[in-house]
Amino acid sequence: MAEAQAQTGEAAPPLLRVRSLARYFDASPPLLNRLLSGGGRRVLKAVDGVSFDIARGQTLGLVGESGSGKSTVARCVVGLYPPSAGTIAFAGRDVASLRAAGELAALRRRVQMIFQDPYASLNPRWRVRDIIAEPMRVHRLLGGEAAIAARVDELLLQVGLAAGDADKFPHEFSGGQRQRISIARALASAPDFLVCDEPTSALDVSVQAQILNLMKALQQRLGLTYLFISHNLAVVRHMADMVGVMYLGRLAELAEARTLFERPRHPYTRLLLATIPDLTLSGRARAPVAGEVPSPIDPPGGCSFHPRCPYADARCRRERPELHPVPEGGLVACHAVAEGRLPS
Repeated sequence: MAEAQAQTGEAAPPLLRVRSLARYFDASPPLLNRLLSGGGRRVLKAVDGVSFDIARGQTLGLVGESGSGKSTVARCVVGLYPPSAGTIAFAGRDVASLRAAGELAALRRRVQMIFQDPYASLNPRWRVRDIIAEPMRVHRLLGGEAAIAARVDELLLQVGLAAGDADKFPHEFSGGQRQRISIARALASAPDFLVCDEPTSALDVSVQAQILNLMKALQQRLGLTYLFISHNLAVVRHMADMVGVMYLGRLAELAEARTLFERPRHPYTRLLLATIPDLTLSGRARAPVAGEVPSPIDPPGGCSFHPRCPYADARCRRERPELHPVPEGGLVACHAVAEGRLPS
């Protein structure tokens, strides 16, 4: 990853550093079924060796089809899933090395998550005031209920709602308003880092734009750092400074957003970008993404993308590519790119 830092001019240590992250799940049938059928254990490799850095105040967008491992990476970063292998370092500290209750609490305060579904992520039996105040009470950030109530009102105004909304219940709000409440709750502990897992995918397009603009404004005002998960390339282009393209649990390409969208290198990245509607009506040929993502329980050998890749050869079917720097900037895991077999 040193090459990527050199290309982006990044000198300061990253706020988040992920190295060789893996997360496996036991997908085996029940023991009795295995004994009767004579089958062994089956392992689902949701994430299989992912490495990236996120600089303070920047946004890394992770994109890919469903099942590529994006959300699993997000849940590992916030601690909902323990890694099966690899390391996650936040502000220079290996998260796995934190043992004291105070250290873990400090990490949870600084790292928050915004979930995909604003209808499921808010407790329907709590008033908005209690939903937003909960992180402040858990982390004992303010003394006294009066100070907490004032801070809740301030956070509601900050996300574009009214202070009077604090006494309402979640069911009294629209989807976009609920996501604003979720953002206010995430900001209640004064975090440095937000993991955003498809935060606008459940919203109407017009509401999506409002939420994205709000998140950009909050990032600039508060100096926030984002890991932004999305399958929507247009959204990622609007939000991200760096973009990682995931396929079957691994990074296929990692580059600055402008470089990736203007000069994509990996065949999978090119196929994904070809799915974006052509508003210029240029008439150029469009190549849809062919086939489906293979099962992560039984992935293909070599490069996992080779069954769908028009440039695959015998080496691709035999040998798994690793990320390597390319002259255009960024990192690409592709034998065809490394060998110059991919047309520019």
